[in-house]
Amino acid sequence: MITLEDLTKVFPAPGGGDPVVALDGIDLEVGAGQIHGIVGRSGAGKSTLIRCLTGLEKPTRGSVKIDGTDIAALDGPELRAARREIGMVFQHANLLDSRTAARNIGHPLEIAGIGREKRAARVSELVDLVGLGGREHNHPAQLSGGQIQRVGIARGLAAEPKVLLCDEPTSALDPATTRQILALIRDLRDRLGITVLMITHEMSVVREICDSVTLLEDGRVVQSGALADVASDPHGPLSSELIPLPPAPTGISARVVDCDYGADPENPRAVATSEELVRIAEGYGARAQIVAGTIETIAGRQVGRVQLALRNEDDTPITEKGLAEYLRDLESRGVVAKEAAS
Repeated sequence: MITLEDLTKVFPAPGGGDPVVALDGIDLEVGAGQIHGIVGRSGAGKSTLIRCLTGLEKPTRGSVKIDGTDIAALDGPELRAARREIGMVFQHANLLDSRTAARNIGHPLEIAGIGREKRAARVSELVDLVGLGGREHNHPAQLSGGQIQRVGIARGLAAEPKVLLCDEPTSALDPATTRQILALIRDLRDRLGITVLMITHEMSVVREICDSVTLLEDGRVVQSGALADVASDPHGPLSSELIPLPPAPTGISARVVDCDYGADPENPRAVATSEELVRIAEGYGARAQIVAGTIETIAGRQVGRVQLALRNEDDTPITEKGLAEYLRDLESRGVVAKEAAS
């Protein structure tokens, strides 16, 4: 559905100097019906990527294909027609205060010249679809933040797009409302079959809703793949951000080991649960206690980052030799393990 090939955007430096490479040879494919997350810190290239996807920026090199149509190669009426295949949802819905929720939803249809009767029917359908029944005649000042975002989502769906681009759609919402909006987007994907591109800096959003994820850094793709694969790859840069490790308690009389694990389908000995880490330690005459950890189940696969306190059976810290053997064993089982800094 969305295919980016060698997407590159270079901006000339104001007043001369070195040009700014905002996007540097990005290759990415998002399948139809997927919810794909784009994450990255400020300056990673996320905003430029959105502008290239919507045709607001022409890439310096490469192609931007939506359902086989190269947006980058279009101009004028053809580009405007292609943009109708792409709905947009923003962090702030920026509704027109003088219009009701229904009239805000219908605004893009009005601009497109859709007749009043057909427009009213589509708006009514969208009001029900996003759960705004009974609020369609309210003005923005009479709506909650979550309801305003529902209006924004409905407006983005008004032209029946194939792709919905969501740019930080929950950043301004409280946690409970965020969960409701994410559930709505997932439900809309399931019911309408649309492809969703979710631009966000919130890893909780990625864990909650995305099927796949891409990390951008300095305009390049650093890591990309199915969410379960990315989260369970302890060597990848996204794993530690998706599965953060809470601080461990202090004053522990033991050797403390950090362990990142996720079942590796290509390794029959791979560790799949935190309990296995404890059992393996017993083979080296040590007792392992989980003193801190974050464990998530993503796409049916347990992924975790834990800290283990290792002691001998007599409660003395495990020996240097025993620790080294334990760490080597874990490495052979796909675990990234190292002794924690004291």
